[in-house]
Amino acid sequence: MGFETCGPNEVLIVSGVGHSRPKFKCGGWVFVWPKLQQVQRLSLNLMTLSIETLDACTQQGITVSVKAVAQVRIVSSNQELLKIASENFLGKSEEEIGSTIKATLESLQKTIISTMNLEDVYFDSDKKFFKTMYEEGSSELINMGVQIVSYKVVDVMDKKGHLEALIKKKMEDKTKEVASSAE
Repeated sequence: MGFETCGPNEVLIVSGVGHSRPKFKCGGWVFVWPKLQQVQRLSLNLMTLSIETLDACTQQGITVSVKAVAQVRIVSSNQELLKIASENFLGKSEEEIGSTIKATLESLQKTIISTMNLEDVYFDSDKKFFKTMYEEGSSELINMGVQIVSYKVVDVMDKKGHLEALIKKKMEDKTKEVASSAE
């Protein structure tokens, strides 16, 4: 006979005799019959991932590189999603889990870039990127039992000077706007 305990940042998954389906316990304790039941642990820690997309084409065909930071975690509030997450990630380290999620987000980020123009990628990334990533990313990740907690674009770059020209044009337009409103 034995008791197994875990903190609020992990889930115990009990299987074996007496359980037709695995039993999930987030934080707390469970009683386990040695040799008849098995206990496994899955981390519920928040994972911070650096998402980099190099040389992706915008809707206009302009090549950009985008760096973002995403925070994700395994959904623990829904038993069905917790079951899906355990099927996908049980027995893997946090690094392996993060790597799998990161690959999904990088692919999704590249797809999102291809649907946006350069101006939106650079100036409206917080709104449009986040909205699209949250909507599309959530549905992709939920199928893995994971949710996006936050997503932030931290850098947009291009090698051919398109961004520099765009920023210069925006500044000129703003200067003209200010000058005309002062008259």
